[in-house]
Amino acid sequence: MKNHFWIILSLFLLFAAAFIVFQYNREKQYKTDLLDNRLQDYNAALHEKIGVWTIANHDSIDAWVDSHAAKTGLRVTICLASGTVIYDSQNEDVAAMDNHADRHEIIEALQRGHGYDRNRHSATVDGDFYYSATYFEQDSLIVRSALPYNLELEDTLRPDYFYLWFAAALGLVLIAVLWTFYHRIGRVVSTLRDFARRAGQGEHIEAEELTAFPADELGETAEEIVRLYLRLEHTKQEQNRLKRQLTQNISHELKTPVASIQGYIETIINQPNMPEATRQRFLERVYAQTARLTELLSDISTLNRMDDGAAMMERERVSLRAIIDDVLAANMLQLEAQQMRVEVSLPDGDMPITGIRSMLSSIFSNLVSNAIAYAGQGTTLTITCDEHDSVYSFTVSDNGVGVAPQHLPQLFERFYRVDKGRSRQKGGTGLGLAIVKNAVALHGGNITVESSDGKGLRFRFSLQG
Repeated sequence: MKNHFWIILSLFLLFAAAFIVFQYNREKQYKTDLLDNRLQDYNAALHEKIGVWTIANHDSIDAWVDSHAAKTGLRVTICLASGTVIYDSQNEDVAAMDNHADRHEIIEALQRGHGYDRNRHSATVDGDFYYSATYFEQDSLIVRSALPYNLELEDTLRPDYFYLWFAAALGLVLIAVLWTFYHRIGRVVSTLRDFARRAGQGEHIEAEELTAFPADELGETAEEIVRLYLRLEHTKQEQNRLKRQLTQNISHELKTPVASIQGYIETIINQPNMPEATRQRFLERVYAQTARLTELLSDISTLNRMDDGAAMMERERVSLRAIIDDVLAANMLQLEAQQMRVEVSLPDGDMPITGIRSMLSSIFSNLVSNAIAYAGQGTTLTITCDEHDSVYSFTVSDNGVGVAPQHLPQLFERFYRVDKGRSRQKGGTGLGLAIVKNAVALHGGNITVESSDGKGLRFRFSLQG
């Protein structure tokens, strides 16, 4: 982080230095142009007077120049376009003066109408001058004024250094702000780097450690990153716990029928002279246990598909009424065996919905099977539905023995049983209601359950059409 600070500081200082140099030259040029414009105005005024006096009237020109040069030491030179000097306020013997065609300010004046030379030594009067020349093309005359380049003029042309001190002070303030800002960023980055190192090494990290971040926007962002990691880590741990629990439950659920099957078959093999009726009864029990295994594996497969491949399941337009009718028809024999009555109240029409047919069928199949298994003989199964804005609100209830309130929060957990011994006798896998909950969620709904002893179970859920 420190390396980054010095790199940015170097870039900032380089930019500041470039700005200062640019501003220095700009101010210097501004003052030079200001002086040149003043001398150009003087040249224009003198040219206007020459038009009145004529160029041969040196006395009038000398008097006018002297009136302006009393304090400044102004020198005036008049040349022809060829560079020949015809007047100089500080040298009467102009015939002896060199041709001025090669002077920088004269060359510029001939090219663009005016020109200047900032500091050049004059051999004629032996001094340094600032020259400003103006070319008057209509008269083929060049009027050049010059000021002695002394300490006073040098001070006039010197840029104002106040902005330099201001820029330096502002730069120091910005450097201090930059250092403070980078110091705060460095603290956050260092804390995050330490957090990443510890997380990579699998160290345990407590939420209380978030107080190490500063109480600003950057610190809040860093805290959100850590909180997200902690949530993901917690979710991962919870998933691992659920996986272990699921594996243990599956192992336990498989062990009972497998042990039963193994025991019956071993008895049949070891007793070849077993009575035929006993052999047949044992084979029927083996078949029942294999059917239970098949049902268990089918339910596990269904849950796995919901967990891992729900988005890949094909959705289609189906009729909820047809699904409910098919489920009731498939369970009619079991309903009659339990002497159960079925009451159905559904909206008119087919009740169309876009969904996964097998999952929708499993919702009603598992709820009906659950009522058949646990409601008791002579009870009533009721299925009702209300439809509003393509949302179907179902209630599936029975008036059976019900479930104690303490069991309700766990009813939708995988392999949860209120009465484990009784549930296994009924042949359930303990996954039916878990499948119902996941299938309802896949279709944009949620499910709740209500019960009280002696008043049955009531499931309420919604499905998005």
